[in-house]
Amino acid sequence: MPGKARVLFDNGPHKVLCFDQLVTGDGVQSNQFLIIDHNQHALLDPGGDLTYMPLSLAVSDYIPVRELTYVFASHQDPDIIASLDKWFLHTGCKVVCSKLWARFLPHLSAAYLTKHHGQSTTDRMVAVPDRGQLIPLGQTVIKALPAHFLHSVGNLQFFDPVSGILFSGDMGASLVDDAEPVADFTAHLPSMEGFHRRYMAGNKACRLWANMIRTLKPTMIVPQHGRPFVGPAMINAFLDWTSQLQCGLDLLEQDDYSIPN
Repeated sequence: MPGKARVLFDNGPHKVLCFDQLVTGDGVQSNQFLIIDHNQHALLDPGGDLTYMPLSLAVSDYIPVRELTYVFASHQDPDIIASLDKWFLHTGCKVVCSKLWARFLPHLSAAYLTKHHGQSTTDRMVAVPDRGQLIPLGQTVIKALPAHFLHSVGNLQFFDPVSGILFSGDMGASLVDDAEPVADFTAHLPSMEGFHRRYMAGNKACRLWANMIRTLKPTMIVPQHGRPFVGPAMINAFLDWTSQLQCGLDLLEQDDYSIPN
């Protein structure tokens, strides 16, 4: 049912919720996530105008929206954070993003926030350094991890150590209309292979990222689009595939830089 969250984890004081049926019309399917720990909350990659109203209504079933603690932005794309001005206006949240985007994202927030509400959008940014950062949330921390060039030059992913869930942004994204866990990796490949070959910068970034994630040992990898990878078998299959993926710069030839006739 649209607007109804799927519960990915719940031990009482710590909850992870997924909203995956909010996009209508021409927009690509996307997943939005809410992490609750005690009295604080983080909303991950909330999207733009397509998702703002249904998402804010859905989130209000679980928390007082005005008291939202954070919005986490993995990168700068419209389907990630184009609704920034609305979250700034209607909540007291801070926005966690790469330091590379902290000075650019205020272009998405309306000038009246500063002129008429006295809100400095820059002061409400948490600019994460390239090596990542621990973000306090309730009685735990969320680990903001470097995932640069996958696909954005300043790209972050977020790991929740309580649930063991890695929120991987566009890494692992698949072009499907549902968010059920991957059951057959080989059958799933056609829905994500073309996207990764075009959007990821190159094998070196993929390989270094996969090495980092193996040490993390997540229980679940949940991308912003499509289906999650749950359990060691599917996660290892995905990391093995990622490690050898030829993509982006690896595939370029001179013909890709030719003057059109």
